[in-house]
Amino acid sequence: MSEFKTDVKTYEFNHTMIRAKDPKVSLEFYQHILDMKLIYSEDYETEKFTHYFLAYVNAQDLATLDTKSKDERRAYTFKRPGVLELTHNWGTENDADFSYANGNKEPGRGFGHIAIHVDNIDEACKRLESFGDKVQWPKRLGQGNMKDVAIIADPDGYWIGVCDY
Repeated sequence: MSEFKTDVKTYEFNHTMIRAKDPKVSLEFYQHILDMKLIYSEDYETEKFTHYFLAYVNAQDLATLDTKSKDERRAYTFKRPGVLELTHNWGTENDADFSYANGNKEPGRGFGHIAIHVDNIDEACKRLESFGDKVQWPKRLGQGNMKDVAIIADPDGYWIGVCDY
């Protein structure tokens, strides 16, 4: 018998956070290229940063989300799985020499990637290739030991695994 009044069977993974140097560029990538939807954002004036929350959302949820208050959108964001949080520290977009460690090169190896599941990897990769140099490919489908996974990189160099299994 547990002494805690919480049920770990109800826990869910909600979101992961990565930093974005330039939110306009990153939001364009995630919204246009990966077709994720911006479900909530919040500015922190005193601390000078903004959180942007993106997710894959079905059409019905998206339509109702547009009618929700800020508090309702926030509650929806933190009660659903599969959310990506982009944190932008104001001013980084104006520093040409600024970059974040993506976790896949020195210094700062550690973080590996996030991943998206697609319905058809071959067609998804063709679609991603249609964006030309807006999509960087650390690993194309068929390369390396894991031939059934492709890896693209977002504007800050964070890796995104693409798979259909």
